[in-house]
Amino acid sequence: MGSAPRLALWRKLKRLGVAQLADGLVALPADARTREQLEWAADEAIRAGGSAGVWLARPITRAQERELARSMNEARAAEYDALIDQATGALTATGVERARILRRLRAENNRIRRRDFFRPAQREQARQALAVLASTLVGSDSADQNWKDVVR
Repeated sequence: MGSAPRLALWRKLKRLGVAQLADGLVALPADARTREQLEWAADEAIRAGGSAGVWLARPITRAQERELARSMNEARAAEYDALIDQATGALTATGVERARILRRLRAENNRIRRRDFFRPAQREQARQALAVLASTLVGSDSADQNWKDVVR
């Protein structure tokens, strides 16, 4: 498998929220959605001339399981923290620009939530930061009223 398909596969795995355990070995909580996504990714790798397989495995100890969950949770928490910072920073933007930023951040929040398996506290904080940003648009005297579509 060439470098372009390998890179595309790695990006797809990152979007799923995998934890990289070793070179070429990733983990996700086992549910129907993640298993299906991993099977599709494996099929794509094989079609691109590589090799891949999906295995169901369990950490041997509870400590390993907690460490894996902690690692995945920290990764999502960092993504939420970045989103919170951007939402807070957007409060100084113009109404129209805030509306654009809110639209982008809501989409990003949805992407993060799809790979958020353990719900760190930052998940709720991000929701609140987006709500605050949206509330600054309600009743705005902005000449461009496109923000109404964003708030909905």
